[in-house]
Amino acid sequence: MRSPQWKVYDAENKYVASTKDTEGASLLMSLYGTGATIRYDHRQIVWTEGVDGNASLSYDDTTEVITKRLYGGLLLKTGAR
Repeated sequence: MRSPQWKVYDAENKYVASTKDTEGASLLMSLYGTGATIRYDHRQIVWTEGVDGNASLSYDDTTEVITKRLYGGLLLKTGAR
């Protein structure tokens, strides 16, 4: 079984959590505030809180931005690599 692909880091660049979906990652990341990030498999930063916006305003919008960045707007599939 694969570990969750969405990783949350705080503003000090410390890994704090992983989730199976971007909505959960957005919720957790927004609690850490400005400078916190969501990463795809620890490597690619796909959202930085306070730079890309405020995730808590709309987790759906955050998911849409992340999806477009990773897949060029293609539908995100569960377990996609």
